[in-house]
Amino acid sequence: MEIHIDKNSGYCFGVEYAIQMAEDALQEAEVVYCLGDIVHNDREVERLHAKGLRIINREELKNLRDCKVLIRAHGEPPETYEIALRNNIELIDASCPVVLKLQHRVKTAYDKSMQENGQVVIYGKPGHAEVIGLIGQTRQNAIVVSGIEDLDEKVDFTKPITLFSQTTKPTSGFYALKAAIEERLQKNGLSPDEYFRANDSICRQVSNREPQLREFARRHDVILFVAGKKSSNGRSLFEVCRSENPRSYFIEDESEIQAGWLAGAQKVGICGATSTPMWLMQRVARHLESMEAAYETDA
Repeated sequence: MEIHIDKNSGYCFGVEYAIQMAEDALQEAEVVYCLGDIVHNDREVERLHAKGLRIINREELKNLRDCKVLIRAHGEPPETYEIALRNNIELIDASCPVVLKLQHRVKTAYDKSMQENGQVVIYGKPGHAEVIGLIGQTRQNAIVVSGIEDLDEKVDFTKPITLFSQTTKPTSGFYALKAAIEERLQKNGLSPDEYFRANDSICRQVSNREPQLREFARRHDVILFVAGKKSSNGRSLFEVCRSENPRSYFIEDESEIQAGWLAGAQKVGICGATSTPMWLMQRVARHLESMEAAYETDA
């Protein structure tokens, strides 16, 4: 049985940068706090917890003073920085540069839309950390939509619209949403050229993984997709694999692998999300090798 790890899987630049900043900070302090899971992968969170990284929520942040707090790659709203200033908290800002640039664009667009009686719409997952940071740039006034089904209930198609996307959403979903908004504006007799600005703010390092994963999934008999259950990027990319290869299985670690999945497989591919550490995929590969060795011994 051939076992291949997808060379394009694993941390994106933003997550890798945040992990490295956490590691560096923990060399200087016994305890460093992190606002939310540093990455949507429980195994990596457990590894860093053993080194002294402690996860907190926004309510707990308000009660901290005189300590170090890491801001993860997803970014944070302005309120977080205000709390840190009041409470003498040293922020270790590991916000992804792509997210920071998007926050600035959203704020600029919001300020302009207020002069035009317009709306800022964000294609994203409600409650997602990145989305919280983005709507914070609009004083909580941005409209968050998960898909076309939210448009008629949430968006006013008699007013100008500026559309952005959470950086990790699929490009296909963004452009379907863009087309649906244009169609609704036209039905109201408004020109999309005048009343609509669509900003494709999806991270290309993330979006480029979809076609790469499709090819990887087609080349293997079985796919083991490794990701945390809380990773929205993981769920999205797993569905890409499953659409190309029905023998695709979502696992958090090697303990979830079932021997029956591998029956008759000559090529097994291991891949993961932008929040999946390479060491975890390598551990899955070693486990497969040990399973195969045990089978051959029994045979």
